[in-house]
Amino acid sequence: MAARIDHLVTSGTFSLDGGTWDVDNNVWIVGDDEEAIVIDAAHDADAIFRALGGRTLRAIICTHGHNDHIDAAPALASRTGARIHLHPADLPLWKMAHPDTAPDAELADGQVLTIAGTDLTVLHTPGHAPGAVCLHAPELGTVFTGDTLFQGGPGATGRSFSDFPTIVASIRDRLLTLPPGTQVRTGHGDPTTIGDEAPHLEEWLKRGH
Repeated sequence: MAARIDHLVTSGTFSLDGGTWDVDNNVWIVGDDEEAIVIDAAHDADAIFRALGGRTLRAIICTHGHNDHIDAAPALASRTGARIHLHPADLPLWKMAHPDTAPDAELADGQVLTIAGTDLTVLHTPGHAPGAVCLHAPELGTVFTGDTLFQGGPGATGRSFSDFPTIVASIRDRLLTLPPGTQVRTGHGDPTTIGDEAPHLEEWLKRGH
């Protein structure tokens, strides 16, 4: 049996380049009744721990290093013993939020993470952040995109460590090649599908930044 996907929304703030904004984040839990992983431990370690419902937490996967996606990771790791995984290119962003701690493991493009018998493949998709990754789970018909792809377009690229042409290339080369029916589960807001977002690519290319 494939793993199931549980979802909760946590609220907090995102801070970068001297600004702070209120945000709601999607936290995704993938697993079965015995074990799970958390994708983006945002804002509220207690709420995420409760959502695990006593399951063993095998890993905390960070789609990128912005503080709103990682702020609860050390507390959740301390409580559960789970290891925190981050792409090394986002260590500078991590250190802004957690100067006295470090992730436990590095994510790499093509790496396969397995939970409850279900494989998730790491896709390095820089642009929103240098170390941004997506997690493709073919058995679940889904891809977890963090802040790389949203309903209606790519993630923001107007702040430090981001680049618009890079994120569009990541989406074109790594995400739009997935089956059109693939569910896109994002870091904020509502889900979409690869097929729904593919027609927007030309518009993004023309728009520039």
